[in-house]
Amino acid sequence: MEAHLVGETGRVRVTGTLDRRLLLLERPQGGWVAADLSGAEHASRHWPSWTTEHLRLETPESWLSYAEVTETGVERLTRPDVRLMALYHPEYFPLPRFPLGISDVARAARGTLMGTIRLADMQLGVTLEDLLKQITTGAPDIVGISATFGQHDLMLQLLDAAFALPEPPLVVAGGSLTARNEALLLERYPDLLVARGGGEATIEGVLAHWHGDIPREEIPGIGYTGAARGGGMAIGRRRTAKPVARDASSDILPELDLLPDTFTHHGVAQLETSRGCTNACSFCPRGHKGLWAGAAPDLLPGMLTEIRQVFDRHPDISRTLYLVDEEIIGAGDDAVGRVLDLARTLHEAGFAWESSCRIDQTVRTDRDEAWHVERARMWRTLVALGLRRMLFGVESGVDSILSRFNKETTAEQNALAIRTLSALGVPTRYTYITFDPLMTLDELKATHAFQGRTDLLLRPQPELDARDIVRGVRDEDWVAEHTTGRPLHTGISYMLVSMECLIGAAYTRQATAAGLTGRPEPLMGRVACRYRDWRIGVASSWAQRWVDRHFALDYTLKSLEKVLDGAARHAVRRARVVLKDAAYQVLGDMIAAIEAYDLERPGQKEALSAWIEAALEERAGMLRGQMATTVTGVGRHLPGDHAATLAREHERWASARGWELINAGESCA
Repeated sequence: MEAHLVGETGRVRVTGTLDRRLLLLERPQGGWVAADLSGAEHASRHWPSWTTEHLRLETPESWLSYAEVTETGVERLTRPDVRLMALYHPEYFPLPRFPLGISDVARAARGTLMGTIRLADMQLGVTLEDLLKQITTGAPDIVGISATFGQHDLMLQLLDAAFALPEPPLVVAGGSLTARNEALLLERYPDLLVARGGGEATIEGVLAHWHGDIPREEIPGIGYTGAARGGGMAIGRRRTAKPVARDASSDILPELDLLPDTFTHHGVAQLETSRGCTNACSFCPRGHKGLWAGAAPDLLPGMLTEIRQVFDRHPDISRTLYLVDEEIIGAGDDAVGRVLDLARTLHEAGFAWESSCRIDQTVRTDRDEAWHVERARMWRTLVALGLRRMLFGVESGVDSILSRFNKETTAEQNALAIRTLSALGVPTRYTYITFDPLMTLDELKATHAFQGRTDLLLRPQPELDARDIVRGVRDEDWVAEHTTGRPLHTGISYMLVSMECLIGAAYTRQATAAGLTGRPEPLMGRVACRYRDWRIGVASSWAQRWVDRHFALDYTLKSLEKVLDGAARHAVRRARVVLKDAAYQVLGDMIAAIEAYDLERPGQKEALSAWIEAALEERAGMLRGQMATTVTGVGRHLPGDHAATLAREHERWASARGWELINAGESCA
């Protein structure tokens, strides 16, 4: 039979996922040869239901078999032609991330053994004009567009082009931004499909629908408005598909088509090992709040082998995987064992890794000392197994704000956790929301004080038993003896962040009840919102201008840090601290300015704004000199391409004047 793999053949079809490619060769004398390129027997594949009538194997117990494929089956292996597109603004995000969204969807689509799936990502040199050409002249059957915050303008141009065609393709839009803007999008594009969830089950349903297997109503996780394809659904009605039978958490791994190109563009590798979150923060609008599921672990080793082969061709890139799980540890009695097994798998494959989790995975007010000791030992083991940094969503150090955010944590709990992690030697990053529309001046001052605390970041104590550290962080004398003296703000990932009232979030409903919200702003999937204290609103507006003016440079530094190791990585991190220090000083300047104005006299808004602008100009002038020296020093540690990237972005940053907002322009409000 092997002769048929190298001799004369007719039609050729290649389908299936990265780890289970299926090759089908038509024989000149009739029939086909089917080869599972993984070497696994055909019978072990999860065969889609459509193959029952259209693809029959003679020896399913082998990896190589004669096969009979109907003409309908050949058509399904070939069509539809699916183009998955990821959007991007390179002027704001100079270095790329591996596009998990479209890569996960591609894997699910290929798993159906239907159609031809091609991916395009604007991060990797593909322009908007290229994507428009694919839609308008490439005649795809299905177009999938993934859009996140700040990309609404790009998505509208693609949707306008698609729906202007005499025979538009079936268009599916997904991503975190799209779900927020569903109503606005469906009003403008009645035939659009909006994916509301992760996308894997949805794309499977879309492919089945395209072939006529199911009506549109049965596509999982979809939103749509208007007449159904080939049939009748009244305009204005909106329908959600019934739940999908598929276990969406079992396989959330990506296809790797775009990983080599991501590395060529100095990007980073991303992966996902769980979905959802154990909490329901009020500012999060996602449907999976309070729901968490870990992916099946048996597929990960094979995927890591494939990823490692790509890394082998790029030895200059740090062998670090960025696990984009919102909450990597999760819940349940097996949480510690699961994350330790995951870390061992990554470590044995030769990877360092970073991820995110909640701060209450370290300190809980409802757990005893034994629980805290177990968690402390867990963190030490994770570091030994390659944990390079963990992001924790602290969000505030003020109890009233934490309550408003529904974080289910306290300021003291956060402080103890930060102390514990630093004393254990866990490399950390913290997210922190500095401004929110419902806050008071006292809360803002307490926020400033918490960010400036020097009793939270402690020196690592590797010689101490975990139990001694759990007890020590609760002893102020012990803390004073072991503090680094560094303020907390040096460990905050992005300073001066303002709360966004995202469409569908519980916090947004609080702001609406207070009469503070206004029109939709679809570019960012939010609604306009004024501040209860107009003075804090002015400060927040200028804080955003400060963030946006420095964002591209800071993002470049952050991205370089992700692909570097050793001295170069530490030099880049120190450069980011220069920006954090300046932002903290700006916050102090703002509070001083606010206190000079009366809350009951909103007519002074312009005067306060002018004061804060002058303070920011002064700080920016000082920062230019500091960063010039800093970037010169960092550049000496960087390889040539990275040094050139940093020099280019620094020059662009240093020449900037004015205080423009990145996402000020709203496309269809």
